Amino acid sequence: MKLLMTSAALATLLAAATPLNAQTSISGGSAGSAAVGGTSASTVGTGGTSTSPTGAGSSIAAGGSAAAVDGKAQSRTNVNKGHGPNLNANTRAQAHDGGTFSRSHTRTKVKAGEEVRSTTRTMSHQPGSAPIKSTTSNIAR
Repeated sequence: MKLLMTSAALATLLAAATPLNAQTSISGGSAGSAAVGGTSASTVGTGGTSTSPTGAGSSIAAGGSAAAVDGKAQSRTNVNKGHGPNLNANTRAQAHDGGTFSRSHTRTKVKAGEEVRSTTRTMSHQPGSAPIKSTTSNIAR
C-alpha cells in the first residue's frame, strides 16, 4: 500500500501539529579567568530572551573581579540597551604587579527573541615567558 501526500496536505498536517501558543526561550553566556604570579582576573556574562504570543522579554547580567597581591586591580561593567529591544553588556577586569598581569574581558549581546551571543577573552603574562591567551564563545539561537 502506497501513501501519497500532496504538498498542500503535508503543510496542513504540519500546521495542525504546531501549537499556536508556543513559547520559545533562549539563554547563554560565557565566563573566563586568568591568573599568573600574584594576579588574577575573572569575568562573566549571561543573558536570556523569551517570546510568547503575548510578547517578548529579555534579561542580561555581567560582572568581573580582579585581585593582585602587591599590585593594582580594577574591574568595570557596562550594561545598556542597544538598538530596538536589544541588550548589551561589556565587562573587563585586570590586575597587574609590575610586568606581571592578568586580564579578562566578556561581551554579551541579547537580540530579543532571536539569540544570545557571548565571548570571553583572557590573557595572562609574566616577564620572560610567552603570554597565555584564551577565547570562549557561545551563540544560542
